[in-house]
Amino acid sequence: MNNPHKQDPLSKRLAFFIYGAVCYLIFFATFLYAIGFIGNVLVPKSIDSGRTESLLKALLINAGLLGVFAVQHSVMARQWFKRAWTKVVPQVVERSTYVLLSSLALIVLFWQWRPMGGVIWNVKSAVGQLLLYGVFWAGWVTVLWSTALINHFDLFGLRQVYLYLRNQPYTSPDFRTPALYNIVRHPLYLGWLLVFWGTPFMTVAHLVFSLATTAYIFLAIQFEERDLVKLHGDDYLKYRRRIPMILPLKFNRSKVDVRVTGPTGL
Repeated sequence: MNNPHKQDPLSKRLAFFIYGAVCYLIFFATFLYAIGFIGNVLVPKSIDSGRTESLLKALLINAGLLGVFAVQHSVMARQWFKRAWTKVVPQVVERSTYVLLSSLALIVLFWQWRPMGGVIWNVKSAVGQLLLYGVFWAGWVTVLWSTALINHFDLFGLRQVYLYLRNQPYTSPDFRTPALYNIVRHPLYLGWLLVFWGTPFMTVAHLVFSLATTAYIFLAIQFEERDLVKLHGDDYLKYRRRIPMILPLKFNRSKVDVRVTGPTGL
């Protein structure tokens, strides 16, 4: 395969690599903060901390923050946007830039999020708390495991700039449906749902966050699967018919020999 960047100087390749690495580090720090933010642990500002505003004001602000993230995160992941976007942003750092802007949208959400008061449920049983915290942490494990299965560093843009630094052409990763992807089509989203709902102490603010992000996930799946069908055609249609979307409701499935794409979004 020809390398379109064959003549690019080392200084440019190094600059792009540093940019991609910085974007990844910002993402990773944001990811770690998200654990504390959603779980109400070890961070200065969490989903339920801070001064309580009026319900309507807090709801409007929080809805706006979630809306900004949802639009940025979903629109920038679409193929039509990428085709236009890469006329401005070099292809090699397109994914890194997407990751950076997603991280910044989350940072603003963490910073400006408003608690809303009120408790929906409060599980006081030690066993119940243990089970729900188990769901929460199982969600984070599922999220990380899912990204590893589809090439974590490609998903967050680091592989692209690393190959560019080494003057090697980029090829999209191809994976057979490994492990979790042979149980549900979207284990990454399943992990997020476990994270959002796995809490023994559900406040109004947390409920609004969980409902909005759940709705976004199911909407995003529709757009993502449309892209996957365009990329893989009948192979993905067969895969979609045989493997459930989110919940592993069917068991004893024979393994599906179909390849899945690299990152189309999160």
